[in-house]
Amino acid sequence: MNSKSNQKPCELCGRTTKDGTTEHHLIPRTCHSNKWFKKNFSREQMNKTVDLCRPCHNAVHRLIPSEKYLGKHLFTLELLRQHPAIAKFLTWIKKQK
Repeated sequence: MNSKSNQKPCELCGRTTKDGTTEHHLIPRTCHSNKWFKKNFSREQMNKTVDLCRPCHNAVHRLIPSEKYLGKHLFTLELLRQHPAIAKFLTWIKKQK
């Protein structure tokens, strides 16, 4: 979740913001020592990150507060985009500057 000073587009909404992107762990770091996650995901899968703009990153954690739920059910960009609350947010944020 470290900030990067870059002009990459957000991998979730596709926007490029002046603040750049932040790293989002698709499987939250708090889950990495959990036995279930160790059994079901490789080290590479657990360390996978995506670049999200700050509004999208904040929305993911605000709309889906359970890190275990995020890790178990929303561990790809496609799964994140399909979640009803995230999909609704993406429809709104794509209209913003």
